[in-house]
Amino acid sequence: MSVRHLEHLFQPRSVAVIGVSRRADGVGALVWRNLREGGFAGPLWAVNRQPFELDGAPVFTGVDALPQAPELAVICTPAASVPELVDQLGRRGTRAAIVLTAGLREGRTSDGRSLEQAMLDAARPHLLRVLGPNCIGALVPGQALNASFAPGQARQGELAFVTQSGALATAMLDWANARGVGFSHFVSLGDSADVDFGDLLDYLGSDPRTRAILLYIESVKQARKFMSAARAAARNKPVVLVKSGRRPDGARAAASHTGALAGSDPVFDAAVRRAGMLRVDTLEALFDAAQTLARVHRWRGPRLAVLTNGGGAGVLAADTLGSGELATLAPDTLAALNACLPANWSRGNPVDIIGDAPPQRYLDALRVLLAAPEVDGLLFMHAPTAIASPTDIAQACLPLLRGADRPVLACWLGGQRVAGARELFDAQGVACYDTPENATAAWLQLRDHQAAQAALLQLPESRPELHYPDRDGARALVQAALAGGRDWLDELDAKRLLGAYGIPCVATERVPDLDAALAAAARIGYPVALKIVSPEVLHKSDVGGVVLDVADASQLRAQAQAMRERVALARPDAHLTGFTVQAMAHRPLAVETIVGIASDPVFGPVLLFGEGGTAVEVRADRAIALPPLNAVLARDLIGRTRVARLLRGYRSRPPANIDAVVDVLLRLSQLASDLAPVAELDINPLLVDAEGALALDARVRVRPAATTRDGAHLALRPYPSGLERVTVIDGEALQLRPIRPEDGERLARFYAACSPEELRLRFFFTRREVPPSELARYCQIDYEREMCFIALSGDTLCGEARAACDPDNDTAEFAVQVARPWQRRGLGLALLGMLIDHLRARGTRQLVGWCLEGNHGMVNLARAIGFGMRGSADGTLELRLALGPPPTGPADQAAP
Repeated sequence: MSVRHLEHLFQPRSVAVIGVSRRADGVGALVWRNLREGGFAGPLWAVNRQPFELDGAPVFTGVDALPQAPELAVICTPAASVPELVDQLGRRGTRAAIVLTAGLREGRTSDGRSLEQAMLDAARPHLLRVLGPNCIGALVPGQALNASFAPGQARQGELAFVTQSGALATAMLDWANARGVGFSHFVSLGDSADVDFGDLLDYLGSDPRTRAILLYIESVKQARKFMSAARAAARNKPVVLVKSGRRPDGARAAASHTGALAGSDPVFDAAVRRAGMLRVDTLEALFDAAQTLARVHRWRGPRLAVLTNGGGAGVLAADTLGSGELATLAPDTLAALNACLPANWSRGNPVDIIGDAPPQRYLDALRVLLAAPEVDGLLFMHAPTAIASPTDIAQACLPLLRGADRPVLACWLGGQRVAGARELFDAQGVACYDTPENATAAWLQLRDHQAAQAALLQLPESRPELHYPDRDGARALVQAALAGGRDWLDELDAKRLLGAYGIPCVATERVPDLDAALAAAARIGYPVALKIVSPEVLHKSDVGGVVLDVADASQLRAQAQAMRERVALARPDAHLTGFTVQAMAHRPLAVETIVGIASDPVFGPVLLFGEGGTAVEVRADRAIALPPLNAVLARDLIGRTRVARLLRGYRSRPPANIDAVVDVLLRLSQLASDLAPVAELDINPLLVDAEGALALDARVRVRPAATTRDGAHLALRPYPSGLERVTVIDGEALQLRPIRPEDGERLARFYAACSPEELRLRFFFTRREVPPSELARYCQIDYEREMCFIALSGDTLCGEARAACDPDNDTAEFAVQVARPWQRRGLGLALLGMLIDHLRARGTRQLVGWCLEGNHGMVNLARAIGFGMRGSADGTLELRLALGPPPTGPADQAAP
């Protein structure tokens, strides 16, 4: 990811429009007119091969003829000319261009490259950033910049809108202008050959003028870049999106249950959830989200009170809310409403104050509801009547609603009669909706967004280290299958793979013939299950290849023969190579579940959990998550299924051991992270009861991996276990390793042991504790752009050194903290040295930090390592250390 030179794209001091013609309806002429009408104050130059005069300004014949290098160039010329123009601009000193031209992906140069690739090749040596090609352009109202051929200007506001569709860009602009919604940035990505969603999420996520980011997505190219930027942006401000293509691009046959159940759209949903963004289904919902997020603040919780003068409108609102979202009014609240409302009011929520309600009745009811502790938010609704003026009601209620300490939404039902009241609310920043359904949908959007944000701040419980008995053996099983040209592990090897990761499996033996099956059954002990082994048959039960509860040797003989006959009839092409014999698991109270791994072409491995059994596809009860998981994420995955309710127990069935399911999911998550060749895996059924979890059957499909680097196939960078080490200080061995989400309790104890003065030196202000939300942020780091090394003495955290890199990997900001008993013993030097080595290895150019002048320990440590120091008037010292040479170009300017 990179935000390098994007300031020239969105805050240029000069602009050149290349490809302006005399035709008033030409793209270049439209861009020129938009720039002038938008009020761009800097130098504005037009370029065309033929000189003429445009609006009293000369048209220059080429890039070299311009008075100086433009900071931004907007290119509207034929596709074949674009690479050469980009090269000329780069050599001249331009560092940003918007390419409106289409057809670069399809066009070819004489050496066979696509025109798009030739454009990127021309831009790379100059670090010139390209928006487009095939886009509408960009509008930045705060900069009076309309470098687009959109039909009109955008209002200034605090929402950023980024879209891959030019048609939707113009529709959104028209809608926004009609509703009075303004934008900080309005950007059409087009083919996003260079600047893409990841870049803009990074840029807009730290832009102080942008309060929320709206996206229209058709596809994601670089999943890890997108996820890293999205998670960073969503921590700072709301990110809401619509994605087209809910159905798969085409039918894809999948042999395993997991592969069949995990489609591309559910995977995208899982990615959005993991990043803390909010996905809505329609453009209308996105428009509503724009208004809601722009105007609704002070979230307290999901319980909504509905105030209305019409019972029917209240019922419609209640129908679209779940039981947890409609606030249950407390007795004191009901008593207060009884005292100020007519006797025939609804006496519940929705609060129907009757159609003849004058302004004072609204005010009385509002004061009660806004003071009620059980009410987290308020929906104000009014349907016009012949008795009370909507405008009078709006004027009376606005002062109270503006000062509310909880979110307020409004719904003015009707048209012309309520138009004035709606305008008053709009002008004062109260979010208004046309229907009860739209208003309650907006409330649910707020709830979902807050839930996604809360998930980012959850601290998983501390767990003992997972034990993986034979990770190398697991890799050997997979490589042996690949070397033998096999796509699928047989059942025994599949269970051996699970066993290597500590997943409990029922005892199973693979045998070549009936005599060996009899011997295996005698070893295991009757009753047993007998299954065929055939490379042509994956789902054995579909062809009669499974027999359960075989009681003795005579029954085993008879069933084996009958099984051969059934399989021969159902699959005459199947070659039987033997049998598997496994112990019968008699667990009558167990719930059948399915857990597994599937592969998505964009986001890589995904984990699945749901209800298992033979009807798994029919029931379609499943949830999906991206690895790597921690315990909190695993529990969330389980909780998003219907089978979770069965696992909690009912009637005479005791609750199942959910911890055992969490443990299996964590082990599968590690397997998915370690073994890139595992393309599909399912355990079906995984029996779960009060005793724990047990895998009865497993299928594993493998394929040659495109990468050999651990974790490189994942959309989220996994925990970097290769960075763990042990150091000895004063004769005591300390474990130095990257921080994990499960370290929250250790970090809380670490900060709690610090004195207020130590916390002041660390955080630059006096504090007595670090709140849980901050602890979660410090533990749940993104290893793609952050690092924190901690030192552990047993279970005690002794010190930390952390750094956060900018999106360009140019500069990392660091901090160091060491517990009092370990100060002046070399631990800070060891941690900071480890951090510096890591940053150098990833190509970071420089390390910077700040400390108070009185922090003598940090000053001495910085001096010992060789940091440069510079003081400032506010009593702080800037610490700076050069790490390595600058990179040759933006990491994302590569061939698509």
